[in-house]
Amino acid sequence: MFKSIKNVVYHIFILVLSAVIALSLPSTGKFIADNYLTYWSLIESEKMFLISVEIAVAVLLIMLFNYLVRSWKDRKFSKMALNDMGLVLAAHTESLRKRKQLKKFKEQQGIARDVLLIGSTGCNTFVNPEGDLHNVIQNCREAKIMLLNPFGEGACVRAKSIPDPDVTLEHFREQIMRSVDFLKSLKALQKNIRLKLYEETPLLKLAVLGDYVFMKYYHSGLNVQKMPEYIFKHSSNQSCLFHPLYQFFLLKWRDPNIPEYDFDSDELIYRDNSGNKVKSEKLDEMTFKAACVI
Repeated sequence: MFKSIKNVVYHIFILVLSAVIALSLPSTGKFIADNYLTYWSLIESEKMFLISVEIAVAVLLIMLFNYLVRSWKDRKFSKMALNDMGLVLAAHTESLRKRKQLKKFKEQQGIARDVLLIGSTGCNTFVNPEGDLHNVIQNCREAKIMLLNPFGEGACVRAKSIPDPDVTLEHFREQIMRSVDFLKSLKALQKNIRLKLYEETPLLKLAVLGDYVFMKYYHSGLNVQKMPEYIFKHSSNQSCLFHPLYQFFLLKWRDPNIPEYDFDSDELIYRDNSGNKVKSEKLDEMTFKAACVI
């Protein structure tokens, strides 16, 4: 709504500006014709002034040509990023306005569609009402979600890598369990939700929504919220990065070493490649022998 109003105002401004320029051309031309010789007679003998004007014009032309060349190169790179890699946007999400725009776009792509998500705790992503996927997860057709095992080594390593004193292993575990409880409440409402818990150190935060992949990188020592978010669009081009990122999620999801969480029994279910149940164990701290110690 706001964007459409802004476009209308912009076009009205251009029309008014064009009309003003067109109406002022006769008087402007007459003024130049009447006063050209007068002004020229005053400055033609001022050599320093003429040299200064020449230098200023030369500098302006150099700046103009540099700008045009840089714009052409940027446009060429932008086309290459879009056409070859499928990169639509690289967004820094520090501004509130940008976060709202991204949240709205994700809701347009994810609501009433299948959602694939891999992250660390999931708390700021879909449990927090202000999270990008809070509404998406509640209103999607099906959700396959992968989060860190709260008692696995990956959660410990990730918690230790962030220098923020408020980020501790206990805090990490609490956030993950809040996410599990949130998904359990959706499951109780007959939502098609599946959850797997992995133990490796997180590498990428991925969300596949419709024809778009949203990606962030888990940089050691930095909160993922401060990292830029890259958006890739599906394309028939084989060099498009949508495809390997989508395959990355599928490979992780199909890994038999990553158990699925059973919302009814609070157990982790291990299955083989054929989908047959191999074993199950309770999700609690005593289950994991190699617990990380901080």
